[in-house]
Amino acid sequence: MPAIPSLGAFRSRSRTVHGPVKPRTPSPLDSCVVDCAVYVNGRRKPGHWTHSEAIAEVRATGEGFVWLGLFEPDEDQMAAIARTFELHELAVEDAVQAHQRPKLDRYEDTLFMVFKTVRYVEHSSPTTANEIVATGELMAFLGKDFIITVRHGEHAELGKVRRQLEDDHEQLSLGPSAVLHAIADHVVDQYMDVTDGLADDVDMLETQVFAPDSLITAEQIYFMKREVLELRRAVLPLATPLRRLAQGYSKLVPDQVRSYFSDVDDHLTTVSERVAGFDEMLTTLVDATLAKITLQQNTDMRKITAWAAIIAVPTAIAGIYGMNFDYMPETHWKLGYPAVLLLIAVVCVTLYRRLRRNRWL
Repeated sequence: MPAIPSLGAFRSRSRTVHGPVKPRTPSPLDSCVVDCAVYVNGRRKPGHWTHSEAIAEVRATGEGFVWLGLFEPDEDQMAAIARTFELHELAVEDAVQAHQRPKLDRYEDTLFMVFKTVRYVEHSSPTTANEIVATGELMAFLGKDFIITVRHGEHAELGKVRRQLEDDHEQLSLGPSAVLHAIADHVVDQYMDVTDGLADDVDMLETQVFAPDSLITAEQIYFMKREVLELRRAVLPLATPLRRLAQGYSKLVPDQVRSYFSDVDDHLTTVSERVAGFDEMLTTLVDATLAKITLQQNTDMRKITAWAAIIAVPTAIAGIYGMNFDYMPETHWKLGYPAVLLLIAVVCVTLYRRLRRNRWL
């Protein structure tokens, strides 16, 4: 297979460069390598390996596989990995750029899978939080004798997954596809943890919405709905790739591993149903909040109308007497002014009591 060009060279074919180009200094490859190991019969081979030494060892002996973990590699670093493992340039570009939807692509004898990782951000109240669901990305290149994981985001660590697999020699002996299953299972478990946290937040919002005299606003519920949609964008697109792997999409996933992907798909279905339930509940809470706001506005408007009716009485009487005609009722009577004030007071109090009885005030 011909050597894979660097990503910089791949992009340069589609644009014209004007003027002198400053040469780029390649980044050290070790700075993005989290771990590189060779596994034979489910056990880690001792020693410190570079990616080229590891794959050379596996192909020379004809047994085992390489698991290479990378963290946010740049173009030059990823291009070096691509040349060694003969990765497709389009998948390599996706792995560098990130911001991908969950998907599964097949490039000749290699699979490229993208996961959206999530993390629940702890907070005191969903009404005051700035972020509830933090997202990242995890890519995996699967070959017959290697698996390469590329991580974007601080919370998508795979150290725990690697340690668990290294303690389970039987599972790890199934090959690199077993590692891909463990990663998928780990990601879906994170989804379930996030949905547990969101369930408490949604319950808290529901309690506050239906509590008397609550101060919660529709904007706060819209914020929570946005966080749920962020989780939904990570969960729903992953169903199709998992189903494909469970149904024999590639020979790189043997029959004994496919059933494991079916189990992960079942867990993902549970998560999807919970996320859909959150979305539906938040829509209901938005409607309830808007109805509550409308009711409050109607109550306020009735109060304003009632006070306006009361104020209209002295305003009308004062307006009549303000015309200063000589022949008007009681203008020459000594007790005329107090009598008018008493009349205004009696009418206003009567109106107030009547409106109060009708719950307008």
